[in-house]
Amino acid sequence: MDIFEILILGFIQGIAEFLPISSSAHLIIFRDIFGIGAGISSNMELTFDVALHFGTLLAIGVFFFWDFIKMIQKGFTKGVKDEDGKILWYLIAATIPAAIVGVLFEDAIENVIRSNYIVIALALAIMGIIIYLADKYSKQNKTIKKMTLKDAIIIGCSQVFALIPGFSRSGTTIATGRVLGLDRESAAKFSFFLSAPVVLGAVVLQLIKGSTWNVIVANMSTFLLGIFVSFVTGLLCIKYLLKYLQKHNFKIFMIYRVVLAIIVVLYITIR
Repeated sequence: MDIFEILILGFIQGIAEFLPISSSAHLIIFRDIFGIGAGISSNMELTFDVALHFGTLLAIGVFFFWDFIKMIQKGFTKGVKDEDGKILWYLIAATIPAAIVGVLFEDAIENVIRSNYIVIALALAIMGIIIYLADKYSKQNKTIKKMTLKDAIIIGCSQVFALIPGFSRSGTTIATGRVLGLDRESAAKFSFFLSAPVVLGAVVLQLIKGSTWNVIVANMSTFLLGIFVSFVTGLLCIKYLLKYLQKHNFKIFMIYRVVLAIIVVLYITIR
């Protein structure tokens, strides 16, 4: 890949990881349909995608650094009796469903679904509509500190669907949070918090594969640049999305997802 392609893919990951539009679907579409970063080996492709996710993981860690510190400190000293401490244990509980399904079905997802553009297009369109409707017809009567363990587990279970490219991890979990009564900003925050252990787990699983280190060492500058771009873009995206959701709904994201789904279907039809 040349520098331009690395910048584009890093930028896409930084934005699409946090906006409810599916980062995995965008990386697949831009690589396979628009030819950005095409022609690399499947091992390099997957490892680079994980590196870009690592960049957005760093963005979450930096942006919510003090939130995580407070959660960990209160979680281990006061437990679920504290409003901040209970969020730590809720995140752990919510992470389990996606972690189990991810480990069991990782190969099937990577080998079958990632190359099925029809499934990706349907997921983009259907989930876009669901996100909009879930937000429009849900009440905003709970903050993140008022959510329950039941809420956390339900949101965690919904995250399983996000393993399919096109559904969007942030979109799925935010929509579920809104259905459960969380306000938009709280639903987004819990979604971002929840992405940290999931992405960290994916990165670790990829790193323990022996061939991964060979790919990284041989393409170190490529990975470092991709991580940096997705990190900076991710930081900005988190900041402005949280501000945007204070006054706006998800209509624009629904429209974008449906339009992108139509483009994918047209590509499949005429190619």
